[in-house]
Amino acid sequence: MKNSRSARWRRRTLAAAGALLLGASVLTATAASAESDPREGAPAGYLDVPEITSNIELLATLPRVAPFDAPPGNFGFVNSDLAFTGDNAIVGNFNGFQVYDVSDPAAPTLRGSFVCPGGQGDVSVYGDLLFMSVEETRGRIDCGTQGAPGTVNLERFRGVRIFDISDIDHPVQLPGVQTCRGSHTHTLVTDPDDPANIYIYNSGTSGVRPAAELAGCENAALTQSPVTTGNPTQWRIDVIKVPLAEPGTASVVSQPRIFTDVATGAYNGLQNTLPGAQHPSGTNYSPLPNTNTCHDITAYPEIGLAAGACQGNGILLDIKDPANPVRLDAVSDPNFSYWHSATFNNDGTKVIFTDEWGGGTSARCRATDKPEWGADALFDIVGGKLQFASYYKLPAVQTAQENCVAHNGSIVPVPGRDVMVQAWYQGGLSVIDFTDTKNPKEIAYLDRGPINTPNPTGLNLGGYWSTYWYNGNVLGSEIARGFETLGLTPSPWMSANEIEAAGEIQQAEFNAQLQTKLEHAPSFAVVGAYVDQAERAGSLTPKAIEQVRKHLAEAEVLSGDGSANRAVAAQLDNAARKSGAAPGSDVAESIAALRALYS
Repeated sequence: MKNSRSARWRRRTLAAAGALLLGASVLTATAASAESDPREGAPAGYLDVPEITSNIELLATLPRVAPFDAPPGNFGFVNSDLAFTGDNAIVGNFNGFQVYDVSDPAAPTLRGSFVCPGGQGDVSVYGDLLFMSVEETRGRIDCGTQGAPGTVNLERFRGVRIFDISDIDHPVQLPGVQTCRGSHTHTLVTDPDDPANIYIYNSGTSGVRPAAELAGCENAALTQSPVTTGNPTQWRIDVIKVPLAEPGTASVVSQPRIFTDVATGAYNGLQNTLPGAQHPSGTNYSPLPNTNTCHDITAYPEIGLAAGACQGNGILLDIKDPANPVRLDAVSDPNFSYWHSATFNNDGTKVIFTDEWGGGTSARCRATDKPEWGADALFDIVGGKLQFASYYKLPAVQTAQENCVAHNGSIVPVPGRDVMVQAWYQGGLSVIDFTDTKNPKEIAYLDRGPINTPNPTGLNLGGYWSTYWYNGNVLGSEIARGFETLGLTPSPWMSANEIEAAGEIQQAEFNAQLQTKLEHAPSFAVVGAYVDQAERAGSLTPKAIEQVRKHLAEAEVLSGDGSANRAVAAQLDNAARKSGAAPGSDVAESIAALRALYS
């Protein structure tokens, strides 16, 4: 049984390790304290501005091109969220979507684009299907660019578009699903017991359509008085069922009122903050923490849970019956202006919620902004309840010219650790270790100075909308600059083995809001990652570390040159014995799992 490492990973990790030994460039630094953070005071610019990096490298930038390019700040052409299928990254945009070939992450290419305006343009993929959120009134059924004027327009489309991408170079739009508040974001939900269908949790955050345009829509005023009558569009989400054999027949199958007060039956049973309420900063809340829908929901069907970031609350849902989610818990926080998104750790025992204070278009990482504002809130999940652990906020102060607040990210599947890469708009990206939820730590970052185009002294909208880990690399949707690919580099906080082991997880597709259990197959990189962690933690002696690495290296050489399994196994037995690792420890278990391949 051969288990030698691929040439691709060897080249990458050796090159990165060499760069680390040779020293950093002027604009590169290790993860630093705020007092000496090189991100602060970075020069302004646009496409030519330098990057300030720590333990991550920018591999490629592909600027937006027609018909998706426009000066920063033009919301008609803003890049939005990302989804991945095979060697393709799909970048949503308020004007449609773009497809990038990322088979070589260091040299991605634009494969094609599809104009279909309507904002927000968040995308998800499932097999041969692409789903896209549409909320603006200019959205049209035919994807036309002429808009849809008037209060009522039967050519208008607001909801979830569906495309057949079996030929990804020639997408075909299928009948989508219209919804009363459009679609700001959506979440794919699979059902282990129902492989013939998938479900979509739709979150519409904009105004309610007139019933004359879409039957069943009913607007209601937001109020702190209990709402118990009628069928208002607010205080619910849409559950869409998509038959995979006939996706064109997708439809809304339920509209669960997951915010209801179980004691009174009031639909508006959670946070009902009204305009004019004061944020702890002394300014009005913006956006408003009023829980009348969810901004974003992240589903983890394998554990039967979803986490909803629902404007005024973070909620935990039981989704074992996907068409009928049930609220298990809800939390609120006066420091949070707008619960925006959620990310589970791989074990499903923790969740990170983000606060999009300022709506993503404001500077919220200034020296005057406290670290609990516009930040992450980390929770442990204990007995089906959310237990607050700590806040995390980008530690580098940003200027008043940079829109900056917590935004979209995903886990980096490092064995034995909880690591996340996260976008902060013009705050760049931050890689966070949250294994200890009470003490999250930044271990890598990339940032730039403020965009100075077209307004040289004002705030020009830009920065990362999303940064996600996919099959060995970080890929980012930059609102103004385009599409970018990045690679982690070894450091005292992340070893070459850990990076390689994370990259060994290969997925056929990835949607950040549909999490799946990521399991590492036994490998030399996985064992090496656990040994590196033991060294970092001081749980093995230096002599034991030296011996175990020696025998692992010999075993890997033997495996690679085709030696008999018994020779490889003998070296692994030596590694296990001389490690001194306790039975049941990560080091002992990972060596045993690798040893089993050579039995």
